[in-house]
Amino acid sequence: MSADSLEDLFVDGLQKIYYTEQQLENALEELESGAEDEEIQSAFSEHREETRTHIERLEEVFEALGQEAEGKQDRVVDAMIEEHEEFTEQNPDDKVLERYNVAAGQKSEHYEIASYGNLIPLADQLGMEDAADTLEETLREEQDALEKLSKLGEGYDYGEIPSEA
Repeated sequence: MSADSLEDLFVDGLQKIYYTEQQLENALEELESGAEDEEIQSAFSEHREETRTHIERLEEVFEALGQEAEGKQDRVVDAMIEEHEEFTEQNPDDKVLERYNVAAGQKSEHYEIASYGNLIPLADQLGMEDAADTLEETLREEQDALEKLSKLGEGYDYGEIPSEA
């Protein structure tokens, strides 16, 4: 694809965030099943459900553009997933892994927030107010998810984690 226009830039961003949301839906399922703390497990479960909605919304935006919903590999999200896999291969203590997973969730939320935050003004400039509104709704949900994860991280009982190996 040649990126010669604002619409090309917008479509490229949509394809990458579509890919990202699909990858994160799978990752969230793993994070949920690996969590021992019920509150953390619930947070990952709720966000996985929201992520399914985000995927559907993106499909609606693609449809409004007259394009087929198609993901485009995003090396940033691939790197985050690879980093997580490398950490889990070290067989960390369950509580260490759980806290690591909260931090990994926060990282991905920051990335999604940045992605949606960049797409919204492009949609506005292209005169796609409905798409901008849809993306804005998702952005707000991503910000809420980050806030929940941040509170979980701040309230985490570090006494359950050994301070030295």
